[in-house]
Amino acid sequence: MSRAQVQAWVANRYYYQKQIPVKDAAILGNLPAASYRRAWISRIHDHDGFDDAGGGTASWLALARAVGLDDEDVRSERAVAPGTRFAVDAYVTFARTRPWIEAVASSLTELFGPPVMERRVAAIVEKYPWIDRSGLAYFEKRIPLAKRDADEALTWVLQEATTPEIEARCVDALRFKCDVLWCILDATALASGVFR
Repeated sequence: MSRAQVQAWVANRYYYQKQIPVKDAAILGNLPAASYRRAWISRIHDHDGFDDAGGGTASWLALARAVGLDDEDVRSERAVAPGTRFAVDAYVTFARTRPWIEAVASSLTELFGPPVMERRVAAIVEKYPWIDRSGLAYFEKRIPLAKRDADEALTWVLQEATTPEIEARCVDALRFKCDVLWCILDATALASGVFR
């Protein structure tokens, strides 16, 4: 991809990264037990941090700087494609309005996250030497956290999806999340000229 296309991906994905703790807060509010809430709240801390300098969202802004973007421009969301915004907002609404087990099941895309992120980091280092390596800290920090989060969510889904109907709704929730991620990629590619 060109520098502009990489920047478009980072800027569009920022909107998703920024909304992850909002989605997690919606799920947190629907969880049926204190033990689940105590576990799930770590996801919000992971992305929002404990102050303005920490968390995954701040690490994503560091990636934005590493690819040559300005924090203010990224935060303004001017570069966010309408399709990206629509897909991400649909995901937050899904997490807020669907039964908690389905919302948790939608997060199981993280089962595939660690190996994808490892390949992504290797590809960035190999193919995009102009990207400052320090900007890849988001991925390096997120790999073990994604494994932890996926294992936890999978345990809950396996315990709580006790009927074929609930199992099917959980699978549909995971499909929905995959569609959200594809929509973000498609919207970004279209907006950045990949399809021209």
